[in-house]
Amino acid sequence: MDELNVMQRIAVWALPVIFAITVHETAHGWVALRFGDPTARMLGRLTLNPIKHIDPVGTILVPGILLMLGGIIFGWAKPVPITYENLRNPKRDMALVALGGPLSNLIMAAFWVLMAQLGAWFGGDVGLFLIYMAVAGIFINIILMVLNLLPLPPLDGGRVAVGLLPGPASWQLSRIEPYGFPILVLLLVTGILGQILWPMVTWFLSLLGGMTGLSPEAFLAVLYSLV
Repeated sequence: MDELNVMQRIAVWALPVIFAITVHETAHGWVALRFGDPTARMLGRLTLNPIKHIDPVGTILVPGILLMLGGIIFGWAKPVPITYENLRNPKRDMALVALGGPLSNLIMAAFWVLMAQLGAWFGGDVGLFLIYMAVAGIFINIILMVLNLLPLPPLDGGRVAVGLLPGPASWQLSRIEPYGFPILVLLLVTGILGQILWPMVTWFLSLLGGMTGLSPEAFLAVLYSLV
């Protein structure tokens, strides 16, 4: 595949990135509402309107810089507020609320698989653009899902683990949360994070890529041209 210029990369990545992170946050609020916490709905955050979830740094600045540098596109939205005390079974329900985000990314990845199939059916320039966007959507959603399942607070996987572990172990793990982001950055710059996550990312990409109707070679060619 031909290498994309900056404007083409922006056009391809914009919707997949914005909706991957906004659907992720909305899912947290939706699950919380199911378990008795209306905070997200009351604050107008239970919506798929991206404007309500945009974080100037995480949704615009960081992905924009990564895009210009030619790196992997990554970002985040404003966290949806959850009132722990409103949940009917706070410890258990908070784990389910946290799990809602990664599960929403898996659903979004499946949606982009369908869009890739639609692009192949359309053909031509429109179909090719849709395929590029679909592969970007699959990739960013799998990255977000796998990353957030890492059992490190404040990531979703960490909060799931806090909810599942017995009292003392749960409390000890929850104490890591203020240091979670520096630990994550350290794992990233040392390459350890990639070693931990990449096998699972590769497995999901192979699975979903095979459902797009593209050959493995074509799927990887599109992906490499995007990242």
